[in-house]
Amino acid sequence: MDVSPLFKYELNGPYAGRLANRIMTRNIDRCKIGQIMYGPWCDEDGHVIDDGNIARLGKDSYRITAADSNLKWFQDVGYGMDVEVSDVSTELAALALQGPNSRKILNSMLGKNALDRLAYYRLAKFDFQGHELTVSRTGYTGDLGFELWIHKDHATLLWDALIDSGQDFGMLPIGLAALDMTRIEAGLLLIEVDYTSARNAVIKSQKSTPYEIGLGWAVRLQGDDFIGKRALLEAKNNKNHRKYVGLDISWISLEEKFGAVDLPPQVAGRASRNPLPIYRNQKHVGQATSIVFSPILKRYIALATVEASIQIGDDVDIEISVEYKRQVAQAKIVKPTFFTPKRKKALVGQ
Repeated sequence: MDVSPLFKYELNGPYAGRLANRIMTRNIDRCKIGQIMYGPWCDEDGHVIDDGNIARLGKDSYRITAADSNLKWFQDVGYGMDVEVSDVSTELAALALQGPNSRKILNSMLGKNALDRLAYYRLAKFDFQGHELTVSRTGYTGDLGFELWIHKDHATLLWDALIDSGQDFGMLPIGLAALDMTRIEAGLLLIEVDYTSARNAVIKSQKSTPYEIGLGWAVRLQGDDFIGKRALLEAKNNKNHRKYVGLDISWISLEEKFGAVDLPPQVAGRASRNPLPIYRNQKHVGQATSIVFSPILKRYIALATVEASIQIGDDVDIEISVEYKRQVAQAKIVKPTFFTPKRKKALVGQ
């Protein structure tokens, strides 16, 4: 898949690491050269602006990828620091190769086995037909996968080489509809769908802290300050109002509802990003934000935000529409990671 539309920003200079630590909620000091970290960045009130990966390219060089434009924010945060913040979004092309055969395809294309030992969330540089190619062990799916970074002038050359190398492995180009399925199966957030950026929220209740969208593990409260740290210290010690969960929707319940009007369940096709209310004991307790029939798991699943009192294993109801009439189907609260095979993080031979 062509993922070049991602926003890409580079931080270079003596204070690049310090700026990265001020932006991200992670401890970037622990990020080694060639390593990648994922996490959110917040406003002063601890509300999430965006989330993405940060890769350490060199001693004083980092690259951040994001779904939305963040150049002005990064420049404001770094004002007065000896660091250059540059937008390389249109200069750098990116292709995502995901799936159980992705490593074999890359090894076939590059003519070496170096990718056999490339660890999860690490990157390596290669010579590709005389051009510098960076390969990262990352992706927006729940499977083994890589992302390939190259100058825009050589993107079509790289695409053609991947297509040629992937012919014997059943490789196919994919688009957003397929990617949406895989990222829901993996439990991965999508901005403006599973949470609203603090930058775009109209009212306070639309904003979320990292703790409320399942990213509390990516917040470091020890060490130097980052934007929003003080607010998140309070949020950590106070009871959160919401949390991020998965939803396993009962197929038997769907068959009953649709069967009453002589129809099979109408759920196949692309993922839905239209939020649906969730109820427990006829009380509204949250909403499902991303819903899909998983072709891998053969289950109807969803990502959701619910009240903090709701627990894993609780039975709930989700609103559905059957022949233009609102009804509810039974569902169970589960962890929001539905598909995560061992090969996703394993090295060859493990």
